[in-house]
Amino acid sequence: MQLLIIGTLGGQIGAASQMAIQRGAKVSQVDTVEAGLETLRNGQGADLAMIDVLLDVGVFIQSLERERISMPVVACGIGNDTEAAVQAIRAGAKEYVPLPPSTDLIAAILEAVAEESHAIIHNDPKMAEVLRLADKVASSTATVMVSGPSGTGKELISRYIHGKSDRRAKRFVAVNCAAIPETLMESELFGHEKGAFTGAVARRLGKFEEANGGTLLLDEISEMATHLQAKLLRAIQEREIDRIGGNKPVPVDVRILATSNRNMEDEVAKGNFREDLYFRLNVINLAIPALKERPADIPVLAEHFITKYADANAMAALPLSKEAHAMLTGYEWPGNVRQLENTMHRAVLLSTGNEIGPEAIILDGAPRGADADSIDPESGTQGLVGRTVSDVERELIIDTLEHCLGNRTHAANILGISIRTLRNKLKQYNESGFVVPTPGEGERPTA
Repeated sequence: MQLLIIGTLGGQIGAASQMAIQRGAKVSQVDTVEAGLETLRNGQGADLAMIDVLLDVGVFIQSLERERISMPVVACGIGNDTEAAVQAIRAGAKEYVPLPPSTDLIAAILEAVAEESHAIIHNDPKMAEVLRLADKVASSTATVMVSGPSGTGKELISRYIHGKSDRRAKRFVAVNCAAIPETLMESELFGHEKGAFTGAVARRLGKFEEANGGTLLLDEISEMATHLQAKLLRAIQEREIDRIGGNKPVPVDVRILATSNRNMEDEVAKGNFREDLYFRLNVINLAIPALKERPADIPVLAEHFITKYADANAMAALPLSKEAHAMLTGYEWPGNVRQLENTMHRAVLLSTGNEIGPEAIILDGAPRGADADSIDPESGTQGLVGRTVSDVERELIIDTLEHCLGNRTHAANILGISIRTLRNKLKQYNESGFVVPTPGEGERPTA
């Protein structure tokens, strides 16, 4: 966890920093908004920024958005200044922390940003074999391709490799190739000089330079445009990059990991992915099996998520009933571990009594071996006759988004489309007057 503190915080910065450090965070501090932005532009990235409300929180957050620097921002201030807190939240801050800081509050914020430990919960021999191979190659310099269906934990495995490598003391930087527009990807990877293009208000280092000495994860590499694949290949081969607008190459020392939920051999055969780049990335391949192919992982993961979300909601972690256990192990899990996590999150919130029963387990579709006669015809194509494809698609997308509590990335993975396609669809729906769930919502809002 890398924490950037912006402002002097009225002399309370020392206490806040020490609390964060005691919780395992690495802390850096600057006095002004511009200095904070310059720190981030120069590749000294952070997982969280804490900013004094006496500074212009809105300008800082707007600058982050304009320069495509993605990170949560927490505002801080002396005492319980309600007006300052409201203004900071309206400006886009995720939370307001009154100072002097509370140890528990600082810990809770850091935990929420870190979201969870990167420990890999498993009990199935197939997953144990994946981890055995990951342990074996972690200390090498070889590039690794992590493949597997969406939601199986490819990024988690990548972080695991970094944590076991000789580079673990340096940064792990992830780039979601599916989430960044093609026109911005080159700048995101290689950086740019001030004035290199419209909107380049200052020099900014790219992800390669941010990860220098550490590990760079290229998530969903199959989504990268072919013209950028040639530049990526050169960067890997020559161990140097060219910033946009720069006049000399910049040496970099980065270990590359890549993930894909597609069959890369098929992508190469179709001409969508360069064969030479694929061979360069696929020195080692770690194939993560779908959750249905490692059934022994289902119960232990379910228990893990029950504990996680019970703690997060200050609730008792209830045991699974035999019937609920059977439902979970008998289901296909098309969304894999990510879908199981969402299912158990809902189950924790919906359960009553002394255990989590089948009534709290909401699954999409029928379990394996379900009697076809028991399926309601209205849930199949018979109920769709007379409706347009666009109407059905819209309802499916919005219902899936609700199922994922507004999480765009999770919904895109379940739907089998790119995050870019999903965002374009949601933009169309908003412009047409349809209500789209926002992140964090559990049900469709009313107009």
